[in-house]
Amino acid sequence: MAKERRYVNGTIGDQSTEALLARHKTKLSSESIGRKSKYTRRRAIECKIVERSKSNPGYCKYMITIAEMDGTVHKQPAYGKDMQDALSRLMSKEKFVKVEHSLQNGWPFLAWMILMGVPSYFMEKTGSPLYLLYGFLGVGVMIGMMAWWHRYINKGE
Repeated sequence: MAKERRYVNGTIGDQSTEALLARHKTKLSSESIGRKSKYTRRRAIECKIVERSKSNPGYCKYMITIAEMDGTVHKQPAYGKDMQDALSRLMSKEKFVKVEHSLQNGWPFLAWMILMGVPSYFMEKTGSPLYLLYGFLGVGVMIGMMAWWHRYINKGE
């Protein structure tokens, strides 16, 4: 009778997670020595649930092991309602950080200048102080949206 092989927590049969990671590292290092890698993206090797969130019920903390293209393996925490949600949040957070670094701090200043400059220009022409109020309301809405976006990105942490 053949031995039954079970798939449990990312392992098949008697293979442990450490053995899979070691085999993956040697595979990546041998690929980078002489052969071109067949993978063109980063990969999530392992994802484990760590704990349930106390501050946000329904969310959990996951520890995700990521294999980079150069062969390095690192762990990164992610939060979500389930594993797929945690992975998608991690990817969107990384994209957000890239966009944030590329924009630096110039766009809030530019938006502030437009939101305060345009209404003050019209206030000077018409003499109505309501345009100045519109500028302050626009800045308030911009700050509120930035706070909402920051809270959305860091939800569950």
